[in-house]
Amino acid sequence: MDAPGSLVRRLGTPDAVVIGLGAMLGAGVFSVFAPAAAAAGSGLVVGLVLAALVALANATSSAQLAAQHPTSGGTYVYGREHLGPWWGYVAGWGFVVGKTASCAAMALVLAAYAAPSGWDRPVAAGAVVALTAVGYRGITRTAKVARVIVVVVLVVLATTVSASLAGGTPAWVPVPDGAHGGWYGILQSAGLLFFAFAGYARLATLGEEVRDPRRTIPRAILLALGIVVAVYAVVAVTLLATLGPDGLATSPAPLSDAVAAGPWAWAGPVVAVGAVAASAGALLALLAGVAGRRSRWPARATCRAGSRRSTRASACRTGQSSRSAPSCWSSC
Repeated sequence: MDAPGSLVRRLGTPDAVVIGLGAMLGAGVFSVFAPAAAAAGSGLVVGLVLAALVALANATSSAQLAAQHPTSGGTYVYGREHLGPWWGYVAGWGFVVGKTASCAAMALVLAAYAAPSGWDRPVAAGAVVALTAVGYRGITRTAKVARVIVVVVLVVLATTVSASLAGGTPAWVPVPDGAHGGWYGILQSAGLLFFAFAGYARLATLGEEVRDPRRTIPRAILLALGIVVAVYAVVAVTLLATLGPDGLATSPAPLSDAVAAGPWAWAGPVVAVGAVAASAGALLALLAGVAGRRSRWPARATCRAGSRRSTRASACRTGQSSRSAPSCWSSC
């Protein structure tokens, strides 16, 4: 049974994986490959591998921390428990401020694809309100919406790859032949591509909303990251073969240009739909991680940390076991 005042554990591994995919398959897949190609040409494939390895190391550490501290709060809890209250406070607010800025950026990206000229900001604000309302209905509703969005994005990406490869003869150039910029360019591309994986951190904040978090969160983080790496690799190779390193580097909308090069003219608008869905999915995950945590997890995590200290001290003074001591929830 969950402790009074805690969140309800409703999500299983598939739900957590879907939320992670929704957070990672954001608008980055529609835009990040052009600047990566400008930095490294076809060397962006090597950059993608490096970014995936760094993301794997980061995700593994996040998974271990989430298993050790199966509670809501994520970064705040980890910083407080391992470094002290002040560092936890800084880490927590750093998370909130950074993700709030990401919410604003993602909302504007969504509006750039979906809004008529001059309506970007009103549409962005409306998207934030609408998706916040979805999150307000609970984590299960968020997971259901995320599932629909992820399916739409994956179908759009599959359609894009098929439409791109169906036109003409793709130029399968060996990576060294189209690479430029040396290792510096590859590292630049890796830095750009790494941010496309950043959504896995959202899963670390689900400690009180998944069943058996010590097993579910680490498994979900690694599964979601593995799926995203595979999807990004397929898209990257397809764009390089269709547009070439130079064409990809100068393309303002790589996936749309790749589709336009093929015979499936009807697939062009599908890319725009996928970009809107991907932006909405990333924004939904960001809002779910920020809005609820900003109002709940700092107080909850603080209360719990204090509860553990006061419970131990009280137990030492009275000789009672810590389990019989009053819970902090009655005073929070």
